[in-house]
Amino acid sequence: MEGRDRLGGTPPEEATARTQCRKNELPPNLERVKQAAQRDRRTQFTALLHHVNVESLGRAFARLRRGASPGVDGRTVAQYEQDLAANLAALEQRVHRGSYQPLPVRRVHIPKADGGQRPLGILSLEDKIVQGAVAELLGVIYEEDFKEFSYGFRPGRSCHQALEAVQTALIRRPVNYVLDADIRSFFDSVDHEWLLRMVAHRIADPRVLRLIERWLKAGVLESGEWQATETGTPQGAGISPLLANIFLHYALDNWVAKRAREGAWGAMFIVRYADDFVMGFKQERDGQAMLAALKERLGKFGLELHEAKTRLIEFGRYAAERRGRRGERRPETFNFLGFTHYCSQSRDGRFVVKRKTQSKRQARKLKAVRAEAKRRMHEPVAEQHRWLCQVLRGHYAYFGLPCNLPSLKSFGHAVKRLWYRALRRRSRKTRLTWQRFSDLLAQFPLPEPHITHPWLPVQAASQ
Repeated sequence: MEGRDRLGGTPPEEATARTQCRKNELPPNLERVKQAAQRDRRTQFTALLHHVNVESLGRAFARLRRGASPGVDGRTVAQYEQDLAANLAALEQRVHRGSYQPLPVRRVHIPKADGGQRPLGILSLEDKIVQGAVAELLGVIYEEDFKEFSYGFRPGRSCHQALEAVQTALIRRPVNYVLDADIRSFFDSVDHEWLLRMVAHRIADPRVLRLIERWLKAGVLESGEWQATETGTPQGAGISPLLANIFLHYALDNWVAKRAREGAWGAMFIVRYADDFVMGFKQERDGQAMLAALKERLGKFGLELHEAKTRLIEFGRYAAERRGRRGERRPETFNFLGFTHYCSQSRDGRFVVKRKTQSKRQARKLKAVRAEAKRRMHEPVAEQHRWLCQVLRGHYAYFGLPCNLPSLKSFGHAVKRLWYRALRRRSRKTRLTWQRFSDLLAQFPLPEPHITHPWLPVQAASQ
C-alpha cells in the first residue's frame, strides 16, 4: 500500500533468507510455532505456555541491558546473575504453577518535545524476563499477521525503512494530499478489554491470557503510592510494543487495508510506525473522508486523534505549481520520525521529497547535550571527547539521510561550541581561546558530519 513491490526493494533471492527472524536463529520449538502460524492465519494456539521455559527465559535475560534501572524490587541484573540457573528454574516453576505475580510498575516521567511529560514504566527484573520470553513467543505468531506497512517495534524493521517507504510512496504514487496523523496518548489509552479480546483471536491458551491480564492490572507505583491501571500499557515494558502493534493491527491496519481494497478512498498509501502514521491520497475529498472515518473508527476503541498533530495538507509533485497559481506560499511540510519532509526538485528538475532534521528535535537534543556537558565539565578531556564522539556518531547514524547534510553540519558545529564553552568554564585563571581550542580539536578530533544512508533512486509514477 506504500507503493513498493516489497520491503526496501529487497531482491527476491535475498528476501527468502531475510525474514523477520532468520530461520537458523529460531529455536526448533519456535520454528514449529511459526510454521503453524504461516499455514493458517485463523489458527488459534491453545497450548503455548510450555514454550516459556528456562531456555526462553535465559534468552530474555541475555537481552536485558546490564545498566538498566531496577524496578520496585530493587534487583539488578548483576545481582540476579550471581545464581542465574537456580533463579531461572525457580521462575519457570512459578510461571507454570500459576503462582507468579507481577509487581507494580515504577513510574517516572521524561520530558516530551512539546514540553509535556511522558510517563515511563520501569518493571521489576523478573517481570522483564517473563515479558521478554512471552513477547518472543507471541511475536513469532503475529509477525505472520502484521501488515507490510507496519514498521514500528518489529524485528528486521527500522525507522529508516519506514522513512524510505514514505519517500518512495510520495514519489511513485499519484499523491496530492498527505494526512499526517498521531494518536493522542496512545500507550495510556489502550482499552484492556478490547486488547484481551484482540489477543484472543489468535491466542486461546488461558494461562497466557491470564499472564497478559495480570501485567495490565499490576498497577503503577509513583511517589511511593500505588495506583490502579484501568487503561494503557506502560511504555518501557518488554511486551508493550507487541501489544500496541496487536491493538493497532485490529483497530486500524486491517480496517484500512480492507477499505482500501474496496476502493473506499481512491488511490492511497499508508505507512505506520507505532502510533504515528502517514497517509497519502490523490484527491482531497478522499483525504477528508478518511479523516472523518478515522475519527469514528478510533473512537470505537477509546482512542482519539491528536488535533494539533493531525493535518491534511497539499503535498506532492504538483503542489507547488497549484499553490503558486492560487497565490499561496510554497507547499506545507510534515514531520515523521524526527524528520521534516518537504517538496523539492533534483538537479535535473525531477520532483523529489527531501528530509531534514526536525528543528524541535535538534533543539531538544542540543539542550540535553548542553546540560550533560556542564555536568561533565571537570572530567578529563579524553573522557569528554569519548562521550561527545558517541553523541555525534549516534546523531549522524540516525539523521544522516541524503539532503540533510546542512542540518548535520549545524548540529556538529553547535556541539563544538558547547564543548568550547564548557572547557572555558573549567577555570577562571586561564581562559581558553579559539586558537587553543582548535589545537585541542587537532589532538581530539570530533567526527565529521556525513551521510550514512545512501540515496535510493525512485521512478516517479504518472498522475
